[in-house]
Amino acid sequence: MEIMIVQADPAKRKAKPKDESKLGFGRVLTDHMFTMSYHSSRGWYDPVVRPYEELRLDPAAMCLHYGQLIFEGMKAYRGKSGEIYLFRPTENIRRMNESARRLCMPTLDPELFLEGLKKLVLLEQDWIPKSSGASLYIRPTMIATEAALGVHPADAYLFFIIVGPVGAYYPEGFSPTKIYVVEEYVRSAPGGIGYCKAAGNYAASLMASAMAIEKGYTQVLWLDAVHRKFVEEVGTSNIFFVIDGELITPPLGGTILPGVTRDSVLQIARSWGLNVSERPLSMEEILTAFNNGSLQEAFASGTAAIVSPIGQVCYQNREYAINEGRTGSLTERLYEEILRIQYGEKEDPFGWRLRIA
Repeated sequence: MEIMIVQADPAKRKAKPKDESKLGFGRVLTDHMFTMSYHSSRGWYDPVVRPYEELRLDPAAMCLHYGQLIFEGMKAYRGKSGEIYLFRPTENIRRMNESARRLCMPTLDPELFLEGLKKLVLLEQDWIPKSSGASLYIRPTMIATEAALGVHPADAYLFFIIVGPVGAYYPEGFSPTKIYVVEEYVRSAPGGIGYCKAAGNYAASLMASAMAIEKGYTQVLWLDAVHRKFVEEVGTSNIFFVIDGELITPPLGGTILPGVTRDSVLQIARSWGLNVSERPLSMEEILTAFNNGSLQEAFASGTAAIVSPIGQVCYQNREYAINEGRTGSLTERLYEEILRIQYGEKEDPFGWRLRIA
């Protein structure tokens, strides 16, 4: 399918942020979006880059009632000489299609998805920040639009991509965060949709997240739903611990998101010859390691923050300072390595970086 481009009226375009140090995250969106429609009788149709505008939905649109809503998080980066890069976009596309299959939604043609994404980013390239650590956040989304009441997979869907310049995800920037371990709530359970980037997963996390923030913590550390003792995710990110030289992260098993950054961390760490494990990790093992001095560092990984150091964990009303509350050396090394690959500042031995301009 040919992708049409309809540009916004120059007189109606938004003013671009002047101070990139105050971008924050997710507050500013650009002038254009990509949309494409689907119906079971004809497949995907009408791909177009067009002016950003509000969506028109019937009050009975099934996404509003039965939760068929999935999305992805990606970024575009500006190199030192003005190049524009994407980071592992095919992995995000693959994961979105996995989410679509689980929620009985139509999958997307990967080449068409990527082509529409590139056309949108290139049209909005003047919005891509120039400062280090800032980027253009990309949010592909799919929603069920069929107007019907009754629980069944919808026949009609809308796929859209919106973008906007962002700075650091956390107000702390690349500084150690404080994490609260929640026991009374769970994020996902075996057999559910925990591995999907689906809206319902995030709705389920809001109460615990609000509770953690009220107590003065940055994010929630989720435990497994069955035993309430094995660590799974931290907020919207995957989690890693370094214990006695072993880099440990929970295994993929259907209850946690298969993060693209998580996979990047694992591949890099293994290429460095580090001792890397994907295995269950209990709070008991973490506390034992803390008490005997073998817990060296901890961090979260995700598209938004890349790698975020964890300086303190609160569990059962007791606080534990990791690495004396400081950023660990491996955490910092991984952050710098991924950042430099994303911005084209070093060789990319994994073939992750895609230059589009």
